[in-house]
Amino acid sequence: MTDLQVGKESLMRISVRNFRSNDIYELVELYNYYIVNTPITFDLEPYTAEQRIKGWLNHYDVVGRYRLLVAECEGNVIGYASSSPFATKAAYDTSVETSIYIRHGLHRTGVGSKLYSELFEVLKREDVHRAYAGITLPNEASTAIHRKFGFEQVGLFREVGRKLGQYWDVAWFEKALS
Repeated sequence: MTDLQVGKESLMRISVRNFRSNDIYELVELYNYYIVNTPITFDLEPYTAEQRIKGWLNHYDVVGRYRLLVAECEGNVIGYASSSPFATKAAYDTSVETSIYIRHGLHRTGVGSKLYSELFEVLKREDVHRAYAGITLPNEASTAIHRKFGFEQVGLFREVGRKLGQYWDVAWFEKALS
């Protein structure tokens, strides 16, 4: 499904829903593209479905702060958005780190906006005060969607990660949710 083609009329039929365990193969394929081909994630080795399913089934739920929402079009998973713990200490519990990944080739098509709209709507009903996002620079698409949803840059970690033979900066963005 690497060469998934979605026409503009099909994008109108995007649905966003909670993650289901049978999504794992498409989600792993989608994410592994970014591991292998970009500095966007600092993971260095691709995941197997078995590795991901263990962590995700225990981590995400259909209620609560930690969510995994999937965008689907014509039966294909084309993106996901998540909210995860920002840090492990208990005082951070009302802060989440958000992530969004769109199938390669489908950026700037509205998929990300649908995902983030739904994620932030869901989080309004939870005890979440702030959302944070770390963005490897440069990444115009990610920076643009985060700004669109009210995130502001609050920090910059210079050369914090090494991948693909070079060091990368990560900008940290923050959004108030309550």
